[in-house]
Amino acid sequence: MESRVRAIIIALAEATPPEKFAWRPASGVRSTSEVYMHIVRANFLMLNAIGSKMPTDLKDGMGTTVTSKADVIRWLKRSLEAVKEGRAAETPADLQRKTKFFDTDTTVDSIFLRIIVHNNEHMGQLVAYARMTGVVPPWSK
Repeated sequence: MESRVRAIIIALAEATPPEKFAWRPASGVRSTSEVYMHIVRANFLMLNAIGSKMPTDLKDGMGTTVTSKADVIRWLKRSLEAVKEGRAAETPADLQRKTKFFDTDTTVDSIFLRIIVHNNEHMGQLVAYARMTGVVPPWSK
């Protein structure tokens, strides 16, 4: 994944006070920690679609049970690093390899593009969450 997106997502998580990780804009909407953990799970799920093994310690339900700032950031960094390493390991020919993702025919390259788009989408959501809770994104100070 593009290093700027990775850096921004991590910087925003690190700038967010621990008590803001439980904040949610409305009932039934993901909290801050849940959005970050959704990114984590999606990163590993998409990597799994191209042959990477899911971490054995990533369990169902962790999106709502891993809520502390330190734990969320640890998982976030781990998933973003896995994406970076996974992409770096692919050759141009590997990127054209066919795979399936949710019963849809696709390529490895398309999976990596989907990861970038997905992480950017939720980065925007997290910037909005930060602004609503009085957190100034570090790059805009």
